[in-house]
Amino acid sequence: MSMAQISALVCGVGGFGALVAATTSNEWKVTTRASSVITATWVYQGLWMNCAGNALGSFHCRPHFTIFKVEGYIQACRGLMIAAVSLGFFGSIFALFGMKCTKVGGSDKAKAKLACLAGIVFILSGLCSMTGCSLYANKITTEFFDPLFMEQKMSYTYNGPTSVTSSRTKYHGGEGDFKTTGPSKQFDKNAYV
Repeated sequence: MSMAQISALVCGVGGFGALVAATTSNEWKVTTRASSVITATWVYQGLWMNCAGNALGSFHCRPHFTIFKVEGYIQACRGLMIAAVSLGFFGSIFALFGMKCTKVGGSDKAKAKLACLAGIVFILSGLCSMTGCSLYANKITTEFFDPLFMEQKMSYTYNGPTSVTSSRTKYHGGEGDFKTTGPSKQFDKNAYV
């Protein structure tokens, strides 16, 4: 029984570590590296900062300094992932105290209750992280398959201050400075990796 508890604790702590790594990662949304031969640059976007890199190995990151300029779905994902990390931390502590091989935690009946509580907290942590990741993935796929959304698809083709505002909006049938009716051929279904 002790071996099963130890392996469950190792799996729980390993999942908690993977959750922390995923939350702090900057590669939640990545533009493809093969999108253009002329401009060998790509963009990494995460919950906490956006980074740009080029073929020479130079990377520049810009953190999100304020929460008011960040889109709502990113704020929701941040909140869900932070909740998942917090729940995973407390689940690890409860699981450690609820193991039979530890001297902390009281009687076997109290340890069984702590181990059950740790399992419930780990399940809640997993649900929070799955919801946050699914929300972000849903936003990426709906933006990608929307033929009128041009944020990443046209961001390298325009220069100047008017392109900054127009490349972050949707094409509304003649409004803005877009002259094309659809995305370029180089942005097919593999534009996001």
